[in-house]
Amino acid sequence: MSQHDHHPAGQTPAGPADDENTARGMREAVAEPDTQHAHHAPAAAPHDEHAQPTHGGHAGHDEHAGHEGAHAGMAHGGHGGHAGHGDHVGQFRRLFWIMLILAIPVVAFSGMFSMLLGYPLPDAAWVGWISPVLGTVMYVWGGAPFLTGAVSELRNRKPGMMLLIGLAITVAFVASWGASLGLLHHELDFWWELALLIVIMLLGHWIEMRSLAQTTSALDSLAALLPDEAEKVDGDTTVTVAPSDLQVGDVVVVRPGGRVPADGRVVQGSASMDESMITGESRPVRRSDGDPVVAGTVATDSGVRVEITAVGENTALAGIQRLVTEAQNSSSKAQRLADRAAGWLFWFALIAAGITAVVWTLVGLPDDAVIRTITVLVIACPHALGLAIPLVVSIATERAARGGVLIKDRLALESMRTVNTVLFDKTGTLTKGAPAVTGVEPVDEIDADRLVALAAAAESDSEHPLARAIVTAARDKHLPVSASTGFESSPAVGVRATVDGQVVQVGGPYLLKQAGAHELPIADRWREEGAIILHVLIDGKVAGALRLADEIRPESRQAVDALHERNVQVVMITGDADAVAASVATELGIDRFFAGVRPEDKASKVKQLQDEGRKVAMVGDGVNDAPALAQADVGIAIGAGTDVAIASAGVILASDDPRSVLSVIELSRASYRKMKQNLWWAAGYNLISVPLAAGILAPIGFVLPMSVGAILMSLSTIVVALNAQLLRRLDLSPDAVLDR
Repeated sequence: MSQHDHHPAGQTPAGPADDENTARGMREAVAEPDTQHAHHAPAAAPHDEHAQPTHGGHAGHDEHAGHEGAHAGMAHGGHGGHAGHGDHVGQFRRLFWIMLILAIPVVAFSGMFSMLLGYPLPDAAWVGWISPVLGTVMYVWGGAPFLTGAVSELRNRKPGMMLLIGLAITVAFVASWGASLGLLHHELDFWWELALLIVIMLLGHWIEMRSLAQTTSALDSLAALLPDEAEKVDGDTTVTVAPSDLQVGDVVVVRPGGRVPADGRVVQGSASMDESMITGESRPVRRSDGDPVVAGTVATDSGVRVEITAVGENTALAGIQRLVTEAQNSSSKAQRLADRAAGWLFWFALIAAGITAVVWTLVGLPDDAVIRTITVLVIACPHALGLAIPLVVSIATERAARGGVLIKDRLALESMRTVNTVLFDKTGTLTKGAPAVTGVEPVDEIDADRLVALAAAAESDSEHPLARAIVTAARDKHLPVSASTGFESSPAVGVRATVDGQVVQVGGPYLLKQAGAHELPIADRWREEGAIILHVLIDGKVAGALRLADEIRPESRQAVDALHERNVQVVMITGDADAVAASVATELGIDRFFAGVRPEDKASKVKQLQDEGRKVAMVGDGVNDAPALAQADVGIAIGAGTDVAIASAGVILASDDPRSVLSVIELSRASYRKMKQNLWWAAGYNLISVPLAAGILAPIGFVLPMSVGAILMSLSTIVVALNAQLLRRLDLSPDAVLDR
């Protein structure tokens, strides 16, 4: 089979399509061995060695089993990776309030503080021990998270933020006891500074944990989509059970407004399902007998009965949770850079603190040396730097999941902003991957709607995909379809039935030959475009023709136009013949296409684009797309892709809407901007604040107090956290992205 690379602009359509290159979804429709359906085959008779069955619905992520463990996350310093952020929020909140209460008497009974504010202290021996005793409690209890973190960093030989904080409060603690016991100058009594330092540090960590917990709770909210109870059909009655007790094969009742308790398929009834929490699609999707439904989706207008096909860790929701968790745990170039920078900053702070101590001691101010050394250690903590990237990634992946975009690999999210070429597999991506009536040509006085209605009536007893496409076309147009009688199916000829007293026949070229009739002139053009052609005969005379083809998704043109607006080249790849590919590419305004490509050669086409200097995102849904997805700079599996396609992709789109590719690009660019902003802020803050803390402006009278240093360190972290939270305002719905 030949392979061709084309630029559609100005191209003359090729000759008749090679039947062997018909799209894989169409091949499934016309190549069934069932003799009832063979009447359609002579119209196209395709067989494509790379064809795959069409995957319907949005239940294609069942294979991603389970939410494996709690949200792991952003390991920096001694936070223990921030696992279990909800628990950390409670711990730091309680600890903060307790330490704040203890800090009040420590500060109030501090001699230095009373002198600063000008109030006398009681003349009693016990007064002098209030601050040391309570300060020691605060150091041991309130400082425990930082001290244990420091020990952990030392054991792991990864010095960082916790070690700097631990050193700062330990130096202040030892110096204060030395002053209280008369071993050091009384001006080294830092009890009130130590108390405020611990309180401020706990407040900063509490706020940080709240930000991180909001991200983790978003994952938990996915699990909350499941109902607390399910109505399981038991004979002629229903029994209430927990969703966790359901088994594959059980049938449940989902009432209007109720949620589906587990993945399944509709076995009775029809309902408009709100799938927005899974796919990001705001409009309800109609689901009827045989259609898949996903756990957590809502039946908005009527009730249905659903047979369970997947439970527990095998459901789509569990897969989404697992994918988001994997993405948050995966590494990226930006994160590795931030981790290295945080490590460098530790040594920078330690060296700066050492120089500060030596210089101020040499100039004869040992008290100032201790104060400023502590301030340098506190203010240089690489807290904001360590949080700059992980928090952005956590919020981005959570926000993406809510918008129907599942990020498996953070590198894929990071790379998407640099993509300048998107390569779409045609079938099932730009097209629906299933036959549809795309053209009607009536003859004489019969109108198009009447022709479709008669054909649908004749085909109503057939289960062939082309027959279903004709019946669907009539239903979508709300045409009245009369009952038929005397249905007959003839292999390689067509169907025959009596409708409203007229004999209606539908079939391909053998039907025309048998009837001694000729095909309509428009058939030649349709055939050149790769369509399947069926003629409709009424009482032995040709009444018209139907054009059936793999229908282009209505959103595809918008996706292509929007990518062009963002200076992204759009390329299409397909196993179809040139004429079919050229027709689709021209209709959609695609820049370039590869036609007649065998499955094993798709990856080489991706490599060809990369060799031209292009950064390529490949979008596909089939098994034969997997090597190309793996070869691309970013692999994107769309809709209900196969297991292999999903395993090879770095990004999964829960819906079949190709415009969702734009959502990935927008998210990548927005999250990168936030990462840069946070890194510049964190790095810039340290470059300015550390020299100030060391006392570089002391000769002109400006000295940065230790408590102010702690406040500035906490504020830098808060700024980074709040800046990352702004990502939550990003609307990733395709309509919103197109409006930007």
